[in-house]
Amino acid sequence: MKITSLDPAHCLPLPDAGMGALETERGNLPLESVDVSAHLSGLVAGVEVAQEFTNPFEVSLEAVYVFPLPARAAVTAFRMEADDRVIEGVLKERGEARADYDRALREGRRAAIAEEERPEVFTIRVGNILPGERVTVRLSLSQPLPYEDGAAIFRFPLVVAPRYVPGEPLDGPPVGDGTRPDTDAAPDASRISPPVLLPGFPRPVRLRLSVTLDTAGLNLREAASSLHVVQRDGDRLTLRPDERLDRDFILRLTFDTSTSLLLDGAGTFALTVVPPPVEGARTPRDLVLLLDRSGSMGGWKMVAARRAAARIVDTLTARDRFAVLAFDSFVEPAFDGLREGTDRNRYRAVEHLSRMDARGGTELLDPLLQAVALLGGGDEGRERVIVLVTDGQVADEDRILERTGGALSAMRVHTVGIDRAVNAGFLSRLAGLGAGRCELVESEDRLDAAMERVHARIGAPSVTDLSLKGLDVEPGTVTHLGAIFPGVPLRVYGRHRAGDTLTVRGLAGGAPWEERVPGTVVATPALRAVWARAHLRELEDRYAMGEHELEPQIVRTSLEYGVLCRFTAYVAADTRPAAEGGPEHRVIQPVEPVSGWEPPAGGALFATAMPMSVSRGPAPAAPAAFGPALGGPAPDSGQPLPSGPAPGQGLAYGAGSGQAMKGRRGRGFARAVPAGPQVVRAGHSLDSVRPQLTAELERLTAMRGMPDPLYLVDLGSRLAVLAHFLGGHAELAAVARELEAAGQPGTDLAALHRRTVEVLTALTSTHPFWKRGRPE
Repeated sequence: MKITSLDPAHCLPLPDAGMGALETERGNLPLESVDVSAHLSGLVAGVEVAQEFTNPFEVSLEAVYVFPLPARAAVTAFRMEADDRVIEGVLKERGEARADYDRALREGRRAAIAEEERPEVFTIRVGNILPGERVTVRLSLSQPLPYEDGAAIFRFPLVVAPRYVPGEPLDGPPVGDGTRPDTDAAPDASRISPPVLLPGFPRPVRLRLSVTLDTAGLNLREAASSLHVVQRDGDRLTLRPDERLDRDFILRLTFDTSTSLLLDGAGTFALTVVPPPVEGARTPRDLVLLLDRSGSMGGWKMVAARRAAARIVDTLTARDRFAVLAFDSFVEPAFDGLREGTDRNRYRAVEHLSRMDARGGTELLDPLLQAVALLGGGDEGRERVIVLVTDGQVADEDRILERTGGALSAMRVHTVGIDRAVNAGFLSRLAGLGAGRCELVESEDRLDAAMERVHARIGAPSVTDLSLKGLDVEPGTVTHLGAIFPGVPLRVYGRHRAGDTLTVRGLAGGAPWEERVPGTVVATPALRAVWARAHLRELEDRYAMGEHELEPQIVRTSLEYGVLCRFTAYVAADTRPAAEGGPEHRVIQPVEPVSGWEPPAGGALFATAMPMSVSRGPAPAAPAAFGPALGGPAPDSGQPLPSGPAPGQGLAYGAGSGQAMKGRRGRGFARAVPAGPQVVRAGHSLDSVRPQLTAELERLTAMRGMPDPLYLVDLGSRLAVLAHFLGGHAELAAVARELEAAGQPGTDLAALHRRTVEVLTALTSTHPFWKRGRPE
């Protein structure tokens, strides 16, 4: 791993912050431990998560922790324990909960608040922790276990991975305390971009994780963990000591299930339908394969992604038509348009894929738009399929859903997530929109088995055109029916008024098919919570796609069923004062670097790798040096995307999220992106990259104080990409080389900053963006 050297003169510690300045006898990070206790009963898991915070300082403290939870989990309870007191959390509308929390802190009372930022990303803030004091917050949640090919999977994420943040920085203060500024594409990027620990940091958070197995009458044949070593004592599995929070915990339970209808006796039902055996000719396909080759895909992930993509191409026949698009900060097609799946074309596609390496940023919106344009209206009798191979680490999820959701719902979308801390929530949402499947690959060892399943799923599903008859179902409460795929049971949740039998109908191989399922009443309160979370998720996806009038319904459903969502929050506030006024320090808990990730060139991943961030009073705005890591085309410019970096020139990728907060929640934040394909062509002129150069210049001129050396190193790599794209622009290449040396001791950063501004000014002075009142 390449570590950029820094001049000590440019890294002077602040009185209250900085590497080494926070050491105390009690340690220097607020999060002491994370304890996950899960009880698996059949295909439902009940989980309690306990996070213990400690204050090692001599003044009162507010701790902020950004952490993941399973995307399908329903958070149903929250409480805070401090000084022998237990304060139960109350679920409220998000703005009201924040006001309660802030009021408690001003009045010197302890308080904690839990908020959802994304389907898998949450934030907890704990305020007025006294010196030397320990405070524990507990979350209770229920989640369904996905079941495929004879195995149920309990997946519990443990780290929020950095996400690529597209767009231009927004004016005004950030809405969160993270290291990335909010942008027009991800207006709350500062909410889920915590600092990242340097690799090997000596005091990781103490992790305890246990799973209790209750087979609920099922014949359990095997329990296996793919990324951790577990110890088994009867029905209890525990994680070995000294594990770090740097990858997902994944447990596979092998057993046979069957078609069933569970009723909780309070109006909630859960239907499971095992796929019937269906034989018949497969429908010809028009397939577009999208391969993510961005910087976050480096190392084993890129190798696995290339292999996965090649395996998908091998499933094609001469009756199929296909296209292959590799993408990072631009889209690179293997050939123009859709081609027949002949041996020759498949060989060309696989050869194209074999040359892919990791670089650039994860600009996912444009390749999805190109895929939609390629598939168009589709030919009668041909199935339209999109297969996306990626880690899904993007911050603009809502913008992507808003721009592509309607079109994707008319196609079949399959996603293959490759990572040890994959963005499973977003990839599942995309697959759900397209009535497809999401397959997760957490290691190269799992790739072959996963690709066998993808091969089976990528064809036409076993049963389509599904409908339910029998129960007196409450309108608008049944979760998405989708389709039944080979090896994947159908799982449906809903609310009903009466009845105890359900009939499932559909088309299997073009012929009518139905199955009658009698109900069984079970004493499982978790069914209601699992249904409420699934129903809220569908409403939230519709909100993200533009149905903003659903917000009151989302809030009302969340409060009625006691399940946390993006517009509500749990708040626990003590009634007894513990301090005088608000906390004097605010600490942003850093997260572990993700296991298996390789940092891009220039050390960009660890640009925010301080052990913690501390401030007196309000949190400072994110520095300009941590702006969006990739200077993409200016929105509305209509300019083609550049061809990206040469092999080995990785670009920085950032972290962020794409949901906005109260007052900025996804309304009008997505500036227009040129519609239709933007395919790379030969013969590029300086005009084709002026929007990118202008974006870089705007960030440089917005910087205040001493330029950040790591930012300048990253900028050098990006300018080198553009110089390569232009066929070797001498002046741009020269300043890129100078910038890449910015991290060396003795470099005059101020002079280098001025020289870069002068060069970019000269190169962009004829561009219309530059004429809008920019200083000379």
